[in-house]
Amino acid sequence: MNKIRVMASHLSFFTITMILFIIFFSFLETRAMESTEVSAKEQANKKLAYIVSDIRIPFWDIMARGITGAASSKSYDVEVYSSDNNKKTELENIIKVIRDKPSGIIISPINSSTAVTLLKLAKKADIPVVISDIGTDSGEYISYISSNNKEGAYKIGKVLAKKMKEQGWDRDGSVGIVAIPQKRANGKARTAGFMKAMNEAGIKAAGLRQQVSFSYQETYDFSIELIEKNSDLRALWLQGSDRYQGALDAIKDAGKKDDIFLICFDAEPVFLDFIPNGTIVGAAMQQPYLMGEEAVNVMNKHLNGNKVEKNLQLPVLAISTANIAQKLPIIKRNVLGIVK
Repeated sequence: MNKIRVMASHLSFFTITMILFIIFFSFLETRAMESTEVSAKEQANKKLAYIVSDIRIPFWDIMARGITGAASSKSYDVEVYSSDNNKKTELENIIKVIRDKPSGIIISPINSSTAVTLLKLAKKADIPVVISDIGTDSGEYISYISSNNKEGAYKIGKVLAKKMKEQGWDRDGSVGIVAIPQKRANGKARTAGFMKAMNEAGIKAAGLRQQVSFSYQETYDFSIELIEKNSDLRALWLQGSDRYQGALDAIKDAGKKDDIFLICFDAEPVFLDFIPNGTIVGAAMQQPYLMGEEAVNVMNKHLNGNKVEKNLQLPVLAISTANIAQKLPIIKRNVLGIVK
């Protein structure tokens, strides 16, 4: 009888142990399956969206390439949505993106006021946003990647002031400005920095015209208008770069090729020749490829639970004949996006 009880006791212990093992291994198997499912889900959602004001403008195209390059290195898929400088299209783009449910959104809005709407809609959808340039009037975002527009404009303004002084044009000459929209935070900063340099040099502003269409014809018309209305005009400052030909043609057609300097913000590949040969005095060059990379780096850190900088400001390179040879490797990669 005692043997039966001992055997029953052993059998009971064995049975209980086996049941516990089965439960334990079933638990491990379930956790492993859940982990695999989570991993697969994370992998499936490892995608980003980039909403850009106008991909047709080289600056934004270079930034988009910086974003896609950095995203690829971190195994993210990226969908690029160009708003073609149209507010309605920009709104349609954010709606499309939210429906697609990406891990995060990077935006370069049309202006700082339209950014507010994009941020509100993204917040409602619980999708994190990184702003890459332009800025916003308000709203919540993970980080704002920008260029030091004010300092960059100030430095290139100093370059122009020195050149005008060498020609003896600083005392009685004026400078006309063909500006990007002043509703943009970066537009305001560029104007403020440049005017600080002009005021310090005692050079007056002849007037400011704000771009709307960013076309060749608009740039040409604004430049001609500034030239014709200001007989003392000695320089044009174009707050962009891709429509430089409009300004150059206006100067030439007005018969002022040797009398008016052109200086730009941002850069085009042809500037690598234009600055050394004197076609333009210089350019304040942002680093859009690097900005795109940093936007992805910040988003990736956030998505992995790491703390990120709320505002990351990158330097603008003030390039002239004095330093273009030295800065060429940085210009080719970070400014022009020429990456091997």
